[in-house]
Amino acid sequence: MNLDNIVIVLCHPDESRNVGAVCRGMANNNIHTLRIVGKREDYDDEKVRILAIHAAYIWENAEFYSSIKEATSDCVCAAGTTRRRGKKRGMLLLPEEFTEHAEQITANNGKAAVVFGNERTGLTDEELLECTLGVTIPSSEEFASLNLSHAVQIISYHLFRSTQKEYSGYTPITLERLDKTIKSITDSLKEIGFFSVTGRPQMENFWQNILSRSALSEGEAKYLEMIFDKAAGFSKKNKIQK
Repeated sequence: MNLDNIVIVLCHPDESRNVGAVCRGMANNNIHTLRIVGKREDYDDEKVRILAIHAAYIWENAEFYSSIKEATSDCVCAAGTTRRRGKKRGMLLLPEEFTEHAEQITANNGKAAVVFGNERTGLTDEELLECTLGVTIPSSEEFASLNLSHAVQIISYHLFRSTQKEYSGYTPITLERLDKTIKSITDSLKEIGFFSVTGRPQMENFWQNILSRSALSEGEAKYLEMIFDKAAGFSKKNKIQK
C-alpha cells in the first residue's frame, strides 16, 4: 500500500475542530493528502490547529474544491462512506474490503480517494452518485452515527495496517510443523513418565486439538518445545541423583 496515493476528502464539514481532529487521525496513520469540498475561509484556523496539534501541516497543505467530482478527478476510485443502505447506494464494502481494493490501485501508482460527508447529514444520495463505490463502518444500531474524525481514523487505520504486514513478525506455523512440536512435547512427557505407551495417541490428540486452535508462531512453537525438553532434562537428572 502506497499511502502517499491515499486521498481523504471531506465534503462540506461543519465543525473546524473536527477538521483538526481529522488531520491528527490522518497523521497517526501516515496519510497526508487532505482535500475539502468547500472554502478555506469557512473554517476557523485557530480551532483547526488546536485539535490538529502537530498535524497542522496537513491542514496547511489541504486543497479546496467545489465538488466531489472535482476533488477526485485524478483518482482511480472515489469511495463514499455511508452507514445507510438504499437503492442509490449499491453494494457497500467493509473497511478491510476497501483496503484490499485500494492496495491494488496504489500498487500501480493510482490514487484512491475516501470521501466523508457532513457531520449532520453524511453523504447525500446525490453526493454518493459522484463516488464510484461505497464503504460502510459497522456500528451499533443503538447509536450508529460516528463522529467524522472517528470515521476517518477507522478507515485510515485499516489502510495503514496493510503496510505493516511484513513487519508484524508473526507467521502461523503449518500443521506439518505443528506435528513436530507435538512429537517433541509427547517425547518429553514420555521421558518424564507422564503416560504409558498406550496413552500416547490420546495425549497427541489432546495437544493437536489445543495447539491447532492457537495458530502458533515459529517462535512460540520453539519456546514450547524448549520448556518440555528442559522439564524432561530436570526429571532425568533427578532420577540419576536418586
